[in-house]
Amino acid sequence: MVTDSDIKDTDIQDIDIKDTARAVGAAAVMRLLQGRPRLLALGEPTHGEDALLDLRNEIFRQLVEEEGYRTIAIESDCLMGLVVDEYVTSGTGSLDEVMERGISHGWGASAANRELVRWMRDYNDGRPATDRLRFAGFDGPLEITGAASPRQALTALHGYLSAEVDADLLPCTAHTLDGLLGPDAPWSEPAAMRDPSRSVGQSPEAGRLRLIGDDLVALLEEQAPHLIAATSREDWDRARLYGRTATGLLRYHHWMADTSAARMTRLVGVRDQMMADNLLALAARGPALVHAHNGHLQREKSSMRMGGKPLEWWSAGALVSTRLGEEYAFVSTLLGTIRHRAVDAPPPDTLEGLLYALPQDRCVVDARQLAAALGDTPPAPQVSPWFGYAPFDPAHLADSDGIVFVKDVPRQPSPQ
Repeated sequence: MVTDSDIKDTDIQDIDIKDTARAVGAAAVMRLLQGRPRLLALGEPTHGEDALLDLRNEIFRQLVEEEGYRTIAIESDCLMGLVVDEYVTSGTGSLDEVMERGISHGWGASAANRELVRWMRDYNDGRPATDRLRFAGFDGPLEITGAASPRQALTALHGYLSAEVDADLLPCTAHTLDGLLGPDAPWSEPAAMRDPSRSVGQSPEAGRLRLIGDDLVALLEEQAPHLIAATSREDWDRARLYGRTATGLLRYHHWMADTSAARMTRLVGVRDQMMADNLLALAARGPALVHAHNGHLQREKSSMRMGGKPLEWWSAGALVSTRLGEEYAFVSTLLGTIRHRAVDAPPPDTLEGLLYALPQDRCVVDARQLAAALGDTPPAPQVSPWFGYAPFDPAHLADSDGIVFVKDVPRQPSPQ
């Protein structure tokens, strides 16, 4: 065994870490944990690489078959995700339609995402409802260029309540709600992301909608015994999703119209808060695999530079971990190369460089055991030449539940 005194007299690349690595698989991941977490978060350091999504699919299938997991949640629009969930549970629609309408950020075109949805539908065919796999998006209806109108979420919540409770209890009529919402285009105006004056988020109508949204959510909770008995727990849970999304979107739009120095910090913070609320709701339903960027799932503060200014905020993972404790686990994915992105072999004194020297093309690494082996010789931080790849911060190694390392990410084939 390598001791701290040995490490001080050696270069980091000479440290033997082979014993910290195992073959990739759900069983290897679970052996790193104290028990089966309600939320097992698998992060990725970059988006858009099907090799990483294929690995996610492989681990999810094993979690389903070996560990009893029945839900997967990905970094996609939570309302669009209902379309996918309806398809995988009941076969509603076609696979082509679902991939176009059910996954946001353009990721419905991914072959790996398509294979995930296809496999889930095939798995569910003929199974009882209690044993079916479920799909969820846990991001808000947000894109880099802006945010959606709160119309879908607010009108769905209002419609659910108006069908089951006395009209006198509602804060407004459907006609009034429609008038306050107005056309959708001003809400989703792309220019508002850079120019607060183009946002309608602090208009008098938006202010009134925030109060109405708050009242509708409160009424949904107050009437829970009646509503669940009159409809179903599933319908009530969906209405709660509409409520979370409506109030979150209105809060997000409010900060899009803000002109203070806190604007961008609040926007990224509101987004991860929306993610966290959706994840906590999923955790109450049963064990789920969560897949998103490492920056949304890590326990420590997330950071990035935007417009030349540093931003820091608490990630969804940090917020959820605070609530769930050991029932939240986070395994980050690290990469060696993405050569088609000019991310070449990592320097040997970095954490990625150490793992790159291992014989396996893919492996699961015991992060705490690796941190102990490194002792007082911390790896140098990796610096990515490509903005789309976020290297792992070695300072957080000892606080991680585990690492999945992929040595080389191949270029994806062009669509036929």
